[in-house]
Amino acid sequence: MTATEVGRSFSAVLDLASQGETINITRGGELVATISPPVRANGAAILDAYSAAVPDPEFADALESVHRELNAPGEARDPWAEG
Repeated sequence: MTATEVGRSFSAVLDLASQGETINITRGGELVATISPPVRANGAAILDAYSAAVPDPEFADALESVHRELNAPGEARDPWAEG
């Protein structure tokens, strides 16, 4: 579609985009812009990522070990000391 055509019928161009059409706009025979429908995210990509994640079976044990080490009863620990 030429820029002149788009200018004369912009409302119709927006209707086309809302129906899923992508409109290429030319000026002097060269592509200058593209109007496309918006991407409507619905959270499916996040759900796919969660379902594809593989849990690390050793993580809970490692976390518990570190927690016990850092919170040993009756033992004062200098947080600034190396090691």
